[in-house]
Amino acid sequence: MKACFDDLTPDRILEAIEEGMGCRLTGLTAPLPSYINRVYELESVAGEKLIAKFYRPGRWKRPALQDEHDFVLDCAADEIPVVAPLALAHGGTIGDFEGILYSVFPKRSGREMELRCAEDWLRLGRLVGRIHQSGWQRDAEHRLIMHPETTTLPEIGILLDGGFMSKPAAGRFKEITSRIVEIAIREFDGIELQRIHGDCHRANILERPDEGLMVIDFDDMVMGPVVQDIWLLLPGHANDSRQEINLILEGYEQFAEFDDRQLRLVEILRAMRIIYFLSWCSTQAGDFKFQSNFPDWGSDLFWQREIADLEHQYHAILNDEGLNGVSGNF
Repeated sequence: MKACFDDLTPDRILEAIEEGMGCRLTGLTAPLPSYINRVYELESVAGEKLIAKFYRPGRWKRPALQDEHDFVLDCAADEIPVVAPLALAHGGTIGDFEGILYSVFPKRSGREMELRCAEDWLRLGRLVGRIHQSGWQRDAEHRLIMHPETTTLPEIGILLDGGFMSKPAAGRFKEITSRIVEIAIREFDGIELQRIHGDCHRANILERPDEGLMVIDFDDMVMGPVVQDIWLLLPGHANDSRQEINLILEGYEQFAEFDDRQLRLVEILRAMRIIYFLSWCSTQAGDFKFQSNFPDWGSDLFWQREIADLEHQYHAILNDEGLNGVSGNF
């Protein structure tokens, strides 16, 4: 029988985590927002607040989840502020409840970081540099490789082969994505790929009073170019964020080297993220929760907007030619 989130009733959630953790829980099972997984706040009878994450069946196999946990644990060992998974009763960090993999984390709260001065951007750079220094220690053998040939091309195929758009829209989509991928493959040539967070936007960096910054949610970690964890922090396109890039890299290079050629990937990676999100949405299109959150997904008007955004992004890539090999005072 195929594992299904519908089986995660409050009683069964408590049963799974009590068995996995070897401890007693109160009746608290508060659901937390998550598009992909099912996440709940729980509480032990000793008063410890816990976060249980049940991973969407079929998305990640156990070795891929282990790669994520290993990365977070490596960061924790290097005293980088992350939320590491707790050891379960069997000694590992991944449990299996009737085919649904899960893990448990201590609850850590904070507020989204406010960027008010140059020092804040330097702090971001130092934090990301430390994460990447830790990420360089080993590979993530079972995670995705963020590269146009291994991620973007298959995602385009899913969208074109799935019948999600009209024939005219499919033609425009194929043309513009082909142009983007052609440039992307060329610019990725010779770029080192390593363990990165993968989804390092500001909502995943929290400020904790009297403690400083903390990074959360390594769910999308990949082997990819380090600039992926930098461009998501920017307030706009690369050409409009030169001061912020300079400051981030100044902090970053206190802990890790940065290959200036990767700046050429910023707008390419933005286009790849658009395509990734469209592909991910296509796999969720039949889900009732998704339909309620994205009611116009797949309509002709929707595809007109998305293709126009990709065409606009293609021109942003072309206009970014002047960033080649430039950092510091560019």
